[in-house]
Parts: sequence; C-alpha cells; structure tokens
Amino acid sequence: MRVSIIIPTYEEIRGIRETLAAVRRLEGDFEVLVVDGLSGDGTPDAVRSEGVACYPAPRGRASQMNEGARRAVGSVLLFLHADTLLPPEAHRAIETALADPTVDGGCFRLEYDDDHPLLRLSAFLTRSTNRLVHYGDSAYFVRAERFHELGGYRTLPILEDLDLWTRLRRHGRLVVLDAAVTTSARRFTRNGAVRQQLKNVLIVGLYLLGVHPRRLERLYRPTRTEGGTDGVELHRPSKAG
Repeated sequence: MRVSIIIPTYEEIRGIRETLAAVRRLEGDFEVLVVDGLSGDGTPDAVRSEGVACYPAPRGRASQMNEGARRAVGSVLLFLHADTLLPPEAHRAIETALADPTVDGGCFRLEYDDDHPLLRLSAFLTRSTNRLVHYGDSAYFVRAERFHELGGYRTLPILEDLDLWTRLRRHGRLVVLDAAVTTSARRFTRNGAVRQQLKNVLIVGLYLLGVHPRRLERLYRPTRTEGGTDGVELHRPSKAG
C-alpha cells in the first residue's frame, strides 16, 4: 500500500527539514509531496535540497492540499502539517486500519511538544472518537478514491479540515489510531494556551451554529499565517474530527 504524504507549506524554512527528516526515517511505502504557497523565505529550495518534490500552488491550505492530492499516485493520501511529526509505526497503523474495507480513513491521536497542562488535556481528549476532537493537525489519512469522489477539500479560508471530516463521516467509517503524531505548540506559546483555546472554541462553536468560515476568518486573522498556510490550526480542549 503506497501512502502519499502531502505537506502544505508557507514560509516553513525553520522547521521543514526536521519534518522531512522524520518522514525519511519512516518504514513503509511512502511518496512525499510538498506543496508550497509561494513562500518568500526559501522553503521550496530547502525542500528540494532534501530530495523531495516541491510544487507551487495558490496560498491556502485547502488549495495546496488539493494540488498535492492531484499529483499523488498513492492509494492512500495522508495530509501532514509542516510542523507535525509522524510516529515510526505510521504506515503499519494505516495499513492495518484500512484492511477493513468499511473504513475510509481516519487520523492519529495528537501530542504536543509542550507540557502545558491544558495542552496535555487537549491531547488526552484526542483518544476519543468524538468528531469534535480531531482536526487536520492530527494528520488525516483517506483512501484516494474516496477523497476524489467527494471533491477533495473545499477552498475555505479556515476549517477546511472539519468540513472534510464531516463529509467523510457521512459516507463511511473513520477511525482514530492508537499511535500519536507530535505537533508544535508554537501558536499557544505565542498567544497563550488559554487564550488560544478559547478563541478556537469560539470559532468552532460559531461554525457549528452555521456561521460561514469566511466570516469566521476575521476572528482568526491576527494569527492566520502561523503554522504555514492560511488554514487554521485548531487545538482545543474539545477538538474536532
């Protein structure tokens, strides 16, 4: 089973080499594609210097990931944030989960590279299968055929991950793997863990009440460029999936 790892980037020069080095250490049949949103800091050159294909796309996590999916050849697509590290057993865990033909995809549990109590709680809650505790930073994986059937990610300014997860759940089973990815807590370090979590909860709550992501983007704009793309990285006590 070939798994295509698709990494959207925007000005990730400081961390992309670490992410790619971690991917290289993984065992299993992987294809790696980086899709860059026209960075000006040398990210594409850094990616290519690591021997990884890097393609341009209009800036925005949804459009970048769709471009990666269009170019991917794997039967499984794995969408990885540029500041997130996969566990060593990633391929085996995905292959085992998808051995069940009723499973269309899923995600990993989440851990942070920071020991803040609120982030530990948030990470613990990702053990749940509740749809409101898993977002794109949990490294979504999906059968390529199903992804394309659904039209891929909608080009929303934020919450494209929650939108995709919701649509996938309507058509098949999604699973949460026991293995965990490790993601950066840089947004929380900069903005304050409690403040950032409250903001995220507010945005998701309004989205669930029917407020369009284009209106919600205004609430998130002060920090929208952190994390590599225009897509929002949501980490909260009640995460979504």
